[in-house]
Amino acid sequence: MSSKPSLRLGPDETVAEGVLERRHAVSSLIGEPGDTLFVSGLAGSKDDVLRVVGADSAQAFTLSGAMGAAVAMGLGLALAQPERKVMVVTGDGELLMNVGTLATVGVLNPPNLSIICVDNEHYGETGWQESHTGRGVDIAKMAEGGQIPNVRTVTKEAELADAAQMLREGNGTSFVLVKVAPTKPPSIYRSRDASWHKGKFREALLGKN
Repeated sequence: MSSKPSLRLGPDETVAEGVLERRHAVSSLIGEPGDTLFVSGLAGSKDDVLRVVGADSAQAFTLSGAMGAAVAMGLGLALAQPERKVMVVTGDGELLMNVGTLATVGVLNPPNLSIICVDNEHYGETGWQESHTGRGVDIAKMAEGGQIPNVRTVTKEAELADAAQMLREGNGTSFVLVKVAPTKPPSIYRSRDASWHKGKFREALLGKN
């Protein structure tokens, strides 16, 4: 009689040799944020961004509860503000909720939009269930099939610099899938006053009225 697989209850506390740690990987890909506008997915990817730009930065619009909406929101923002650089940072689970958005991104191809998918192969927001990417689903191939022109998969340290350069300088929309260890994201507190954040992000986007 076969034994049942062990249940994953939470993230690992260690990073295996040769596997990327999410804090280092995401900060390396983002680099100097400058005046880039950020839209993040839920949970871990939100904290990945805030670790770089600051907990209450007006440059970051972080989603809570709107699972699957990050890329669509970033696309709309990039189209509405073609002179501003827009970066979406989201997770594999969040993006899988609305992966068809990648096809719309590819067709419209705004050159000021870049997307980082932090793939730890788990749904960190909903209980640490294994995501489809842990079973072989490749979101980078979906991005390529959706006709996004600049796509990279990053699995090791030596690939970070090239991917970061593409995100900054790519001709057309850029998409990076970064495979990271299933460790805890940075623990960062941000005010949950949605109205305040909306106002601050609007100010960063349009200036003070």
